[in-house]
Amino acid sequence: MTLEVKPIQNGTVIDHIPAGKGLVVYTLLGGANNGQAVLLLNAKSPRLGRKDIVKMADVFVDKERRNIIALVAPEATINTIKNGKLVEKHNVEMPKRIEGYLKCLNPKCVTNAEREPLATSFTVSSNPLRLKCDYCDKEYSERLVSGI
Repeated sequence: MTLEVKPIQNGTVIDHIPAGKGLVVYTLLGGANNGQAVLLLNAKSPRLGRKDIVKMADVFVDKERRNIIALVAPEATINTIKNGKLVEKHNVEMPKRIEGYLKCLNPKCVTNAEREPLATSFTVSSNPLRLKCDYCDKEYSERLVSGI
């Protein structure tokens, strides 16, 4: 049995997501707040063996968000579709810093203060992926991103 997913007219298709990471990518992009989407999970892939794909209608991913996707899907490809045609194709790049997207899990971190919370800021290093809070110096592995 073949599953058929129709092309989108306008929006973004994120391909080459490692199997099991599609929902995390969808969540990083705002998930249900963005309207119509298709999550294709555990699809066959000659390159990866198995992969996930995220299609989001009328959602366009800027460079900053593309690079956040690199945290969980370093080989992902971001395809921009307009009027039913592929107009841009980008590979993600590992960012050096992530600001405002992730929450520091250290309850004593100043970014978690109730009175005047600050936007979080993490320094990123790869191989293996490590994130370091710029305020409290707590270090995290990929699990911080995957736990969204």
